[in-house]
Amino acid sequence: MTPPPTDKELFETTIATYWFAADGLLTSVSKNPTRTVANTTESFELIRRITNGKKQPLMVYLCPSGVPDKATRDYVAQQLPTVYTAMAMVSQSGLGNIIMNILFKFKPPAIPMKSFSTDTEAKEWLKQYQ
Repeated sequence: MTPPPTDKELFETTIATYWFAADGLLTSVSKNPTRTVANTTESFELIRRITNGKKQPLMVYLCPSGVPDKATRDYVAQQLPTVYTAMAMVSQSGLGNIIMNILFKFKPPAIPMKSFSTDTEAKEWLKQYQ
């Protein structure tokens, strides 16, 4: 997994570290606590604050975490389109596909989402949503 950069301003929540890459792309590294309504709310509020309420594409480097409960999955599905235009998930282990299958088993995501094994592919795909 890619560690957060040392030359950018970092924004921390319980579940992720966020920064703006050199190209302006909002990027994050996930942390392993199980997602809850409380800790996802914390992250969504931070994103709104650092983007001045402007929806952004997100590239996220995934790490394993517990499966969120139904209330959290429903909340995340509702909130995603209010903060992001698209989400690219980078994982060496296929973790992104597993997460997408769990989170959106019964309801497709409200924003474009795709899993990648490299950040180069993820960045290229996200360009269309900037």
